[in-house]
Amino acid sequence: MSAGIGRGAGSDGAIDWQPALADDKVRLQPLQPHDFAALHAVAADPLVWEQHPNRDRWQHDVFAKWFEGALQSRGALLVFDAASNVLIGSSRFYGHDAAARTVIIGYTFLARSHWGRGHNPALKALMLDYAFRHVDRVLFHVGENNRRSRIAMERLGAVLCGALPITYYGEQPTRNVVYGIDRDAWRRAHPAGGA
Repeated sequence: MSAGIGRGAGSDGAIDWQPALADDKVRLQPLQPHDFAALHAVAADPLVWEQHPNRDRWQHDVFAKWFEGALQSRGALLVFDAASNVLIGSSRFYGHDAAARTVIIGYTFLARSHWGRGHNPALKALMLDYAFRHVDRVLFHVGENNRRSRIAMERLGAVLCGALPITYYGEQPTRNVVYGIDRDAWRRAHPAGGA
């Protein structure tokens, strides 16, 4: 899997958590304020959120709050199908802890039309390859009852670490499980990756 990196560390040495990344399955680019309508069109399907602890994100006003948090995070990315160049969702880097050398990947959603077609693993592989250029461990917050996402985490090789209430931007706390994967484990499982 080849990964194109559009940007890396900033000129001041700070990590750019909104890189442009691509492979033959997906293309990622930084979320911008003008992307609201196009991204909400993808998120407006209630079934996208049916296993998520915050099931009402498909609603315009709730999604607007989510979008505000995404912009403020400075780590939110749009996800495009590489073959068609159609916008299919979003994901995000957040919670970077420089001292612990960790970052969290989450807030991921994809259009149902692209479930089970390899887009989510490709997206996560690009993000993990990029993250492991800068950190030693990546964590994922997953809704406790979100079976689809938990299975996806296990397929990536992430290990269940525990559970805790997570307060997402503008939302009430919800119980999540935490998965983690270390750089060495990822590199052993994906030696051809870009990390």
